[in-house]
Amino acid sequence: MRIVVASDHAGVDLRKEIAAEAVELGHEVVDLGPEVGESIDYPVNGERVGRLVAAGEYDRGLLVCGTGVGISIAANKVPGIRAVVCSEPFSAVMSRAHNDANVLALGARVVGVGLGRQIVREWLATEFEGGRHARRVNLISEIEGSST
Repeated sequence: MRIVVASDHAGVDLRKEIAAEAVELGHEVVDLGPEVGESIDYPVNGERVGRLVAAGEYDRGLLVCGTGVGISIAANKVPGIRAVVCSEPFSAVMSRAHNDANVLALGARVVGVGLGRQIVREWLATEFEGGRHARRVNLISEIEGSST
């Protein structure tokens, strides 16, 4: 799978860890940064990752900011993105299985490295179940399409 990762300045260390986890699992990972010491506002990289995933350049995206909330809100403004913030593995699995989430956001001030890696592992391993869940995801897309 092709995965794009990015963060704001608060999420640099955790972003590098989860990117490494994805590489160890055999995925192709492109890291958009920033590097330690660089400051970047979370909406910038939230949107960047959202646009790249929505365009089909990457299969999934991984984002990190202080809480995961702000950067996921920014990503979710991009049509076609279903970004989810997870602080534990069960929600990560369900977000893929039932919601076909294509971007995962983590909070560097919320989860540690070990838990962050576990969440990413579960999220990347989980496939969308389709069926009745596909109908619901389509309803979400319809809402998105009707926005003005």
